[in-house]
Amino acid sequence: MARTRTHTRRHARSNPRGVIDVRSGGFGFVQTAEGEFFIPETKMAGAFDGDLVEIAPLAARPASGAGARDRGQDREHAKRSGALPAARVLRVIDRAHDTVVGRYEVAAPFGVVVPVDPRIRHDIFTMRADRPDIEDGALVRVRITTFPSRNTAATGVIEEVIGRADDEDVAVDLIVARHKLETVFSEGACVEARAAVLDEEGALVEGYRDLRDRFTFTIDPADARDFDDALSLDSVVLPNDGTFDAAASRSTRSGAAEEGLRNEVRDALAINPSSGTAETLADLLSRPGYQEKVSSGIRFVRGHDLSTAQWRLGVHIADVSHYVPWNSSIDMDARRRATSVYLVDRVIPMLPEELSGDLCSLKPGEVRRTMTADLYLDGEGRLVGYELYPALIRSRARLSYDEAQAMLDTAASCDALSRDVEEDPLDDIRRTFADAAASDVEGSSSEIFESADLSESLAWRLRELSRIAKTRAAMREWAGGLDFDTEEARVRLDEDGQLIGIELRRKTDATSLVEEAMILANETVAAHLRDAKFPSLYRVHEQPAADSLAALVPVLQEFSWFAEVNPDALIAGDPHVLQHILAASAGRPEGVLVSSLVLRSMKRAVYRPACEPHFGLASEAYTHFTSPIRRYPDLVVHRMLKAQVTHRGEKFDQEVAALAWIAEHSSDMERVAEKAARESQEFKIIEYLEQFVGQSFSAVVSGVTTYGVYVRLDNTAEGLVPMRSLGNEYFAFDPVLHRLVGQDTGITYRLGQRMPVALVSADPRAGRLDFRPVRND
Repeated sequence: MARTRTHTRRHARSNPRGVIDVRSGGFGFVQTAEGEFFIPETKMAGAFDGDLVEIAPLAARPASGAGARDRGQDREHAKRSGALPAARVLRVIDRAHDTVVGRYEVAAPFGVVVPVDPRIRHDIFTMRADRPDIEDGALVRVRITTFPSRNTAATGVIEEVIGRADDEDVAVDLIVARHKLETVFSEGACVEARAAVLDEEGALVEGYRDLRDRFTFTIDPADARDFDDALSLDSVVLPNDGTFDAAASRSTRSGAAEEGLRNEVRDALAINPSSGTAETLADLLSRPGYQEKVSSGIRFVRGHDLSTAQWRLGVHIADVSHYVPWNSSIDMDARRRATSVYLVDRVIPMLPEELSGDLCSLKPGEVRRTMTADLYLDGEGRLVGYELYPALIRSRARLSYDEAQAMLDTAASCDALSRDVEEDPLDDIRRTFADAAASDVEGSSSEIFESADLSESLAWRLRELSRIAKTRAAMREWAGGLDFDTEEARVRLDEDGQLIGIELRRKTDATSLVEEAMILANETVAAHLRDAKFPSLYRVHEQPAADSLAALVPVLQEFSWFAEVNPDALIAGDPHVLQHILAASAGRPEGVLVSSLVLRSMKRAVYRPACEPHFGLASEAYTHFTSPIRRYPDLVVHRMLKAQVTHRGEKFDQEVAALAWIAEHSSDMERVAEKAARESQEFKIIEYLEQFVGQSFSAVVSGVTTYGVYVRLDNTAEGLVPMRSLGNEYFAFDPVLHRLVGQDTGITYRLGQRMPVALVSADPRAGRLDFRPVRND
């Protein structure tokens, strides 16, 4: 009997897998564990950009026969791509797109959607009879029901009509549609938002502290539309008799305000007014466990007590949780959105305008509910104690970052002057801002010019906050925190939506003083909830992977200063080594390269329901507590904190059960929001650069690939110098040293290198800038 041959393999064949990066020419690249592969346009098998695909390497074959021309073109792409091995897509494992935005074309009986993304090369067919109302040339979003294959076309159904392709303002609408961002609140959410009220008296009955007389103020970008954090700073004074007091201000207070402050302090220290005598500091320190808690909720860091407190820094955050209870209609909408999205010409808020722009926003002169963190600091800015509670506040002033920086700069110059001239430094500040108020300076916040006393109160607080911020930043650096000196491009538009300027925003003393206060509040709340073993969400930043850091070594070894660095410590993720690398390269020609490489080696910070360290901030416990108007995780933290500090029995069982999903969803939506915001900024910048096609620029190489070099202009616009523009010679791609090297001339293009380029084309809709090198012949 003849033996039957079986085709069953003993072991399943393992094919490379990876995410496909499709280029506008129709071909693509797949980075796999086995290396990078080039995918010819004819071998895409219906894959779209971003799909997770399984591929099979192609054997090299000589060009002959009818298909020789196409194969020759594919091989030319491969040649231009650094002679990568070619492969074909076997199957799509996971689709990156379930909807596509495109132009609707009538071709009865079909309505054909032509994708606006040039990387998606397949038209999607819909039935014209299903939506006969859609005009030819309209922009639509179509949900794909059948993906393309060798034998079938892509089909789908229309979900949304966005506008007309020739509308000038439709570009950002396309970004909104492509990322499926919600722009309309449910009717239930709108009804709840319109019904929301402040109810000051009710808040006091509920146990909110009355801080309406405390001097609080906000500092935000000039174009901010909601204010969810306010600051206060008071000096803590310990009189000779050992009792505790807090100076609400260096300026004169009213008798009522003074008495209110003393009552607040007495309550905090469990002083009994009826006894006729104040409890002394010695009595307080003799209590068992005084380092952990003092009656009303002040907790002291172990080893510290009231005698070490010099400042009371108040961080007051909008109490969004009061207006957005769990599973309400507003909450359901906010949970799906997870974050506000800040686009170039609009904001898509997480909460309805009645809350985000009004009732929750800490506007100057308006009473608002807050969750307050009183942070007691010593003279060096170290946290010695804290108290967390709900409160009512009334912000006294609204400053922009530029205005706050101007006050800091004026104070600094006055301090320098006062060393030589016997004059109160604050007199010049009063004159400066009085003159500004009198001349009605454009763009100034009139709230800060109510009186000389108000200007003085702001000035000394800003100066002390800035000093505290610098000491706290130094402490974080000592602990291993990383600080990347980055700049952010923000487009300024006129009333017609036309770009009138590009601002490069960098860190200043004004932004730092707010940032350091928020970081401290977030750390304090996180540690409090962790130690209380209360459920919550945390912001986690894992240590970078060893292989990512090891990849830095070959590049950094080219620089002489790296001889002082221990490579093993770098690969182990020693944050002090990373600090040294950033500091050593700063100001050098390779500084941009090094900072970029180190930043790329970092992992993304994410939300998790378990407390784990934050590597970048060198913090053992960190959360997001300070922006509940625009971030859903902050709202969750507020609910949990309020339940814990008010000793309410319930722990929001449904919400606790959903924490893992909320953490993952919020992390995902954060990435979506960042990408949409970046694309909208890039669109306006590219649109602006259209008028400069043909002109030359100085650029920095920001990426080196097998198909060309990415360059970044000083205004942060980024584009591609394709391989064909580099010359006719063959360029070898070195993925280890991030460079391309010409085989004949030895010309090298590497990450961080300065190179002059000329703008060849600008396509705002495709988000694409093409450049060519400018050679000095």
